[in-house]
Amino acid sequence: MKSGATAAGREGNTGTGTALLVLEDGTVYTGSGYGAAGQTLGEAVFATGMTGYQETLTDPSYARQIVVQTAPHIGNTGINDEDPESRRIWVAGYVVRDASRRPSNWRSARSLEEELTAQGIIGIKDIDTRAVTRHLRDKGAMKAGIFSGEALYDDAGAPRSHTELVNAVLTQPDMLGARLAEEVTTEQAYVIEPAEHGWRDKPLGTVAAIDLGIKTMTPVRMAERGLRVHVLPATTSFAEIQALDPDGVFLSNGPGDPATASAQIGLLREVLDSGTPFFGICFGNQILGRALGFGTYKLPFGHRGINQPVMDHATGKVEITSQNHGFAVDAPVGETVTAPESRYGRVQVSHSSLNDHVVEGLRCLDIPAFSVQYHPEAAAGPHDSAYLFDRFTELIAAHQAGRSATGAETLPPERQETIRPCLSAPTSTPYWSSAQGRS
Repeated sequence: MKSGATAAGREGNTGTGTALLVLEDGTVYTGSGYGAAGQTLGEAVFATGMTGYQETLTDPSYARQIVVQTAPHIGNTGINDEDPESRRIWVAGYVVRDASRRPSNWRSARSLEEELTAQGIIGIKDIDTRAVTRHLRDKGAMKAGIFSGEALYDDAGAPRSHTELVNAVLTQPDMLGARLAEEVTTEQAYVIEPAEHGWRDKPLGTVAAIDLGIKTMTPVRMAERGLRVHVLPATTSFAEIQALDPDGVFLSNGPGDPATASAQIGLLREVLDSGTPFFGICFGNQILGRALGFGTYKLPFGHRGINQPVMDHATGKVEITSQNHGFAVDAPVGETVTAPESRYGRVQVSHSSLNDHVVEGLRCLDIPAFSVQYHPEAAAGPHDSAYLFDRFTELIAAHQAGRSATGAETLPPERQETIRPCLSAPTSTPYWSSAQGRS
């Protein structure tokens, strides 16, 4: 147990005074309350971005997770009304080391702590977040709880024991097997028009985007390229998609275990069988993997941050990417294989992580479908991967023109020459496939 697991006295309903971060293995970190006070439970994970905390907090993929920020100073730019990636904060709890006492940014409308308090998000500050990160890196993401204010005491007014706090943490459900997309999806369909985002010509096509926890900027990136985007609830049926007569289908990011997304996996198989162009991001990549017949598995501590290096196997170039995922597709890296669901033909792992060789993208060679595990919409994050939205647009254009298109053959011209040698099984092991499988 880390130092000081009990409180010296009762605290109020605001996030001031003593707070505890309790992990399922019994480790306890003592700090000060931040944001709202009370008890919150979730899976403790760490995010490595130095900036972009507002986008992190409002990313629905963080639902039911307590986010530990590795950057030591958080909150210095406050909260603005332009950058949220959804309608609310989704993290279950927030852990920072040094919280800014006063925001300093011309767009700031209020402080981070004011926003956390207003939305009832319980946090903790003044703890060694890098020590917490090392612990999670070595032991893996785990169940956790933040306790402050009245939550530090039992009904009789006595401080809750270490055993009581750990037991409270252990009672929460596992992330493995969690089905969360339906909890974060939009209730009503809505449309993002190209004209609203700088497009001055008629729309180039229509996309049906299934919201499994979609971020605001994702459909905007498509609209900027001339695509009208219908954002639909996670429970949308194939018949409802067909009624829109879309030129492409998109599956978004989202929280939870992809093994539980049987409805979306079945939906995607109907989309693939219809020949409609498909693009998936993050959770959408995992669902494509499972639709093709591959498995998925839970990573020890996941990839979360805006500084994750990825190799594009078509070009040998490295992209710095924004990521937020705790699950990954189990597919062979460095070779062309027939999908386990063989009617979908050949598949390649298009991208992989340079940190641990995890699958970061899939490319179908015989049907118009591709996906990536990371976030090319760059909100927050680098713009290295923005070309993927161009690829989807060109895939749709090829399909509209009646050309036989696949996830590989509609790349921008300058990229086609570099990818074509990879369209058949390699005759020797590529240099980028030295580390196969899981790590």
